[in-house]
Amino acid sequence: MRIRQWLRDAWDNVSMPTEEKRGDDDSVKDLLRLKIKPGRSKFVYFMLLLCFIALGIRIGWLQLGFNTEFLQKQGAMRFQRTIEVPAMRGQIYDRNGTLLATSVTAKALWIIPQDVQISTSQLKEIAKTLDIPLSELRKKFNSKRTFVYLKRQVPIETAEKVLDMKIPGLHSSREFLRSYPDGEAAAQIVGLTGLDGNGIEGIELAAEKRLAGKPGSRRVMKDRLGRIVEDAWLKEPMNGENITLTIDSRLQNLAYEALGRQVENLKAKGGSIVIADPKTGDILALANYPSFDPNNRGKISRTGVRNRAIVDTYEPGSTMKPFSVAAGLEEKKVTPNTLFQIGRSMSFGRHSIGDSHYSKELTVTGIIQHSSNIGTSKVALLMTPQVMWSYYDKLGFGHSPQIGFPGAVAGRLRPAKNWRPIEQATMSYGHGVTVSLLQQVRAYTVFARDGDMIELSIYKDRAYREPQRVYSAKTAGQMRDMLVKVVEKGGTGFRARVEGYTAAGKTGTAYKVEGGQYVRKYVAGFAGYAPAHDPQIVVGIMIDEPMIGKHFGSTAVAPLFSEMVSKTLRLMAVNPDRPEDFMVTKNDKKAPKAKPQPVKSNAVKEPARARAKAPAKTNLKSAKEDHVVKGKTNG
Repeated sequence: MRIRQWLRDAWDNVSMPTEEKRGDDDSVKDLLRLKIKPGRSKFVYFMLLLCFIALGIRIGWLQLGFNTEFLQKQGAMRFQRTIEVPAMRGQIYDRNGTLLATSVTAKALWIIPQDVQISTSQLKEIAKTLDIPLSELRKKFNSKRTFVYLKRQVPIETAEKVLDMKIPGLHSSREFLRSYPDGEAAAQIVGLTGLDGNGIEGIELAAEKRLAGKPGSRRVMKDRLGRIVEDAWLKEPMNGENITLTIDSRLQNLAYEALGRQVENLKAKGGSIVIADPKTGDILALANYPSFDPNNRGKISRTGVRNRAIVDTYEPGSTMKPFSVAAGLEEKKVTPNTLFQIGRSMSFGRHSIGDSHYSKELTVTGIIQHSSNIGTSKVALLMTPQVMWSYYDKLGFGHSPQIGFPGAVAGRLRPAKNWRPIEQATMSYGHGVTVSLLQQVRAYTVFARDGDMIELSIYKDRAYREPQRVYSAKTAGQMRDMLVKVVEKGGTGFRARVEGYTAAGKTGTAYKVEGGQYVRKYVAGFAGYAPAHDPQIVVGIMIDEPMIGKHFGSTAVAPLFSEMVSKTLRLMAVNPDRPEDFMVTKNDKKAPKAKPQPVKSNAVKEPARARAKAPAKTNLKSAKEDHVVKGKTNG
């Protein structure tokens, strides 16, 4: 009690004013004392005690080993790092083992802006070395973020020039830069990758899972001074799988160069070439023009990236005629020698269709050789719409080709129940139905084979698929004979003749559709194969909007077909089946060229049932249909 009283008196002496210390007035002392209720002080003591108990329990929980994960994680953050190590992306090869896409080591340059110390001269030198605008580079260095990429996928030599400046706050990490040796020629097949290394176009996108592999990780431990004391693998990266394509890079480059030259000469909008092996279904070349350089990302356009042969559709025109005539042969409605009266036009109510060349009468062989719209329509109208549609369906029109490539389109084939006679007629010669060039080449394998169609593919290691039977071997043989005549003198495709080899094929020309209406713009095409009686290749070519010279398939495309077939067969070491072409005498050189003679035939007259199937009159309200039937776009 005495000690407590002494402490109280001492406190009063310290806290009371000097004037009050001189007196002994107890009333003043009572006023200066703060009296706290006992309940309040007990509550405060109780709360403090709970805090200390909670802290004690937490310390015991962490220190006695009940839960050490948190402390380990916090400790590890201060002296160790886990670094992701990217996997090497798989390589892409052509059928002969030539490299089409590979990965080379590169670096990503990045900064911590708050740590950077850089002069104006250094800034200008970095901008010049990395080819980055100076204004953009300044924004990156002045950023408020804690991490900023200067540039990714920088070649090693270029990155080392920047790192040699020893700029504080500038760092680098390893990456892989994708390289494409064939450049523009194979760009739309192989595709390209994005900055993160994932495929964004072509095979790079389609085979992403196989090519990408799985990244690994490493654990790096440092001491308190930042020195590395341990560097160990946690998981090694699993490199991506290599892929072999059916493409022959030699043919691919030849096709791209020839196509580009023809497109430029015709001032066309673009074009495509597809070359396939009808025996295996391998796509040997698939070229488009214009293209893009996948090694220069700064100049990539949407037009250049588009793989026209696979993702674009168009009305094929007369290249569809052989399929309609083959259906008539298969259904025994006609024979190659069946004779049809052609005339100047064929009427459907107030509309009519015509040919670009007048013929009084033609056999079925002559219809194909001279590319008669009227004759093809008469053959087609001998069949019901459902029967004709079934053959188109078997040929794959209206179905996406299963080649394992992104964006392959199905085209358009309307249900047969909606066909009117005028529509059946125009579809027989390639109007009112849309296809891709790849679909056309696939369909032409039925003539290069014995009437069965083989699926095309761009992967060498694909699973085998059974060919689809469309026509009999007899029908396919008859069509081969007819298509040979197209390329001979007197046929619409005589410019496609190949020196030393027999070739067969069909020209095609069609109006383009814009805004639901036909316009005076054209698509010229040619599809065929060689050697004619033992086909080794099927070739399809399309030129979009040829502007200079004639726009027909016979003039714009047939010469390119001749060039590509000749180069391809020689590269494949296929023996000529017409060696007499090389045996030219002096007299032959001086002899004048013979004029094409009209085809003479002792064919039988058109059967009565064929005349009885004349189309009924129909009223057409569609301006689109009106334009079709009035157009004369024979190959």
